[in-house]
Amino acid sequence: MTDTRHILTLNAGSSSLKVSLWHLGETPDHLEELAHGQIENLGSAPHFVLKGPGGAVLTEHRWAAGDPDGPGDHKGALDLILTWKREHVGDLDIAAIGHRVVHGGPELDRPIVLDDTTLGRLDRLVPLAPLHQPHNLRGVHAARAAFPDALQVACFDTAFHRGHPWVNDTYALPAEYYNEGVRRYGFHGLSYEYVAGALGRTAPDVLAGRVVVAHLGNGASLCAMQGGRSIECTLGFTALDGLAMGTRCGQLDPGVVLWLMDEKGMDTKAVSDLLYKQSGLKGLSGLSHDMRTLEAAGTREAAGAVAYFEARVRREIGALAATLGGLDGLVFAGGIGENASGLRARICGGLGFLGVTLDPARNIAGADAGRISADGAGVAVHVIETNEEAMIAAHTRALMA
Repeated sequence: MTDTRHILTLNAGSSSLKVSLWHLGETPDHLEELAHGQIENLGSAPHFVLKGPGGAVLTEHRWAAGDPDGPGDHKGALDLILTWKREHVGDLDIAAIGHRVVHGGPELDRPIVLDDTTLGRLDRLVPLAPLHQPHNLRGVHAARAAFPDALQVACFDTAFHRGHPWVNDTYALPAEYYNEGVRRYGFHGLSYEYVAGALGRTAPDVLAGRVVVAHLGNGASLCAMQGGRSIECTLGFTALDGLAMGTRCGQLDPGVVLWLMDEKGMDTKAVSDLLYKQSGLKGLSGLSHDMRTLEAAGTREAAGAVAYFEARVRREIGALAATLGGLDGLVFAGGIGENASGLRARICGGLGFLGVTLDPARNIAGADAGRISADGAGVAVHVIETNEEAMIAAHTRALMA
């Protein structure tokens, strides 16, 4: 008998709400995606777009800044999505809702069912992710109000990294800070978990070895895996460490923060705004956080920002290869990693000493080719389209049992 129930996944950001709708199939591991999309620019000029599984646009709408008819917050965004659902696909049975929650703290190493008690635990983690966790939880509260009878599940970006060795998990601070939660958590875990599963299906021999996955997008990081398990991640206590990102600085000498406060008179709010929103590719280029815009700009500053990004990715791949004691596989994922073939070629061009050699035609084909390394190369290089929403839906279905 066909299951008529559905799963909704929500990924709430500071000014956006990503959503996907899944139908539960006839077998316990079957899920069929019906729609996916997002509402972005909440609070300014909202933009709503939903697409079918093949990428066809199902609906799209833009509102001018200040338009009272536009969604002003996460509850308004969810209400808009539900209105579309009722008008176009009817009153579907939403049995469960899966949420991306950035921070699960030091203990939570797997998805959990949400209730008042578990929400209280997650609320206490807000100081560890002040720019992400509140928005994630706001999405949860909106979903609980809209679907009081549905199972609510939290899937954590930190969970995949909870098995790190202690030396990759700690900072060189007095032990009491580690015990209070100051440690390297790592993020983008849902993406890495999906990529590990996809690589295991197409190249299980590669996944069984030493692999570095590069999740490159507006948020960017790298993860070292051994046998499909996370060993180390370039992101640490917050989502600021490691690589430069769209607007985030990446690795920074902490003395710079002290200098900004002492010499520039900046308070913590001003420093936070600088490091999270005004730095990275945007800060270096003085132009944009979008890699496509920078590659087409033709300015010295834009070229410098791209070169810096590539150099840091190459450096971190080398460092993670040292952590693993060698390298068997390299995977590119994320919006930049999946689409920027020229950038992949330049990054890999400096990794020949590790055994990385690309096939130019396969590299241009990208994810369509899957494996983009040259025949006989010492390291298998792949491009995999990541899908955090599919990972959330799968975890949510598992907990429905």
